[in-house]
Amino acid sequence: MEKVVVGMSGGVDSAVAAYLLKKEGYDVIGITLRIWQSDDGSEGRCCDIDDARSVAFKLGIPYYAINCTSDFQKHVVDPFVKNYLCGLTPNPCVECNRYVKWEKLLYYAKITGANYIATGHYASVVKADNGRYTLKKALHNEKDQTYMLYKLTQEQLAKTLMPLGSVSKNEVRKIAVEAGLPVASKPDSQEVCFVTDGSYADYIEKTKKTGCGGEGLFVDEKGNVLGRHKGIIHYTVGQRKGLGIALGYPAYVKEIRPEKNEVVIGSENSLYSHIILCGNLNFMSIPKMDKNETVNCTVKVRYGHKGQPARLVLTEKDKVKITFDQPVRAAAPGQSAVFYDDGGYVIGGGIITEVLGQRE
Repeated sequence: MEKVVVGMSGGVDSAVAAYLLKKEGYDVIGITLRIWQSDDGSEGRCCDIDDARSVAFKLGIPYYAINCTSDFQKHVVDPFVKNYLCGLTPNPCVECNRYVKWEKLLYYAKITGANYIATGHYASVVKADNGRYTLKKALHNEKDQTYMLYKLTQEQLAKTLMPLGSVSKNEVRKIAVEAGLPVASKPDSQEVCFVTDGSYADYIEKTKKTGCGGEGLFVDEKGNVLGRHKGIIHYTVGQRKGLGIALGYPAYVKEIRPEKNEVVIGSENSLYSHIILCGNLNFMSIPKMDKNETVNCTVKVRYGHKGQPARLVLTEKDKVKITFDQPVRAAAPGQSAVFYDDGGYVIGGGIITEVLGQRE
């Protein structure tokens, strides 16, 4: 009987993943990574220990809660705050998956003698014909989570099971009900797990009592002053609501310039671009790209983006230029761009460093 460590968040997805693996005959161990605890003692949204323990008891499996708060602070929270102060829009879940969840789950798999780790993510781990491990999009695209997992390494993927890749959310809830799992009707968590009260900007201001900048100028694309903003951490590219400025036409955040403490405002048309540059690359289905090599693929520039046809060109060792067939809307520096082939397999991805204008 092969042993597997299942990361249990306290939600229905990880609960059903543990249930399915036990049903398949695996020796299952449940582990919750305590990655965040607020000042009032409440848990983060993705580490509900009480609910996870209740599920483990129902399934009759060993269960442990592991403290990972210092690692989470170092690899997720501190970079999250720093990036927003630099005018970027980060993906904290991407960093958490790569540097905290998988690292810790694999560590405890090693010390417990487990063969694998598993999670309740909607994706599938596949070994390609070239011997490399990659991720395939979930069968039900509306729940696909490969975007948040593109930074996982070959070593991490080789030891990972994801039993929900071909299951819909409705099916997961039905399985949970039939199995009598106590979290069957628990709602999904949608927000940043460690921002438990107020907005992310409120959290940054509370956490970083100094160095948050302050009020600055709203400017148009030509540099004309339009008004004053309340601090760059309150804005993201593509934002329309909450600007606090009336211009007589629909206005959007086009760009954030931290060095000048400026927020550039434009029309919706100004949000579209043909070219983005990416760095901090990680490849999955292929080992690398050669300089000036071209790869045709589909690219997602944020989690909710459906993806658009584009062409990748490696311009230097760790940088690619992405040229879209049709302009892409509201690509934001700091967000991830994830590359897919025609079969829905993850080629790789990187962090958006710059957004450019028209196609060359």
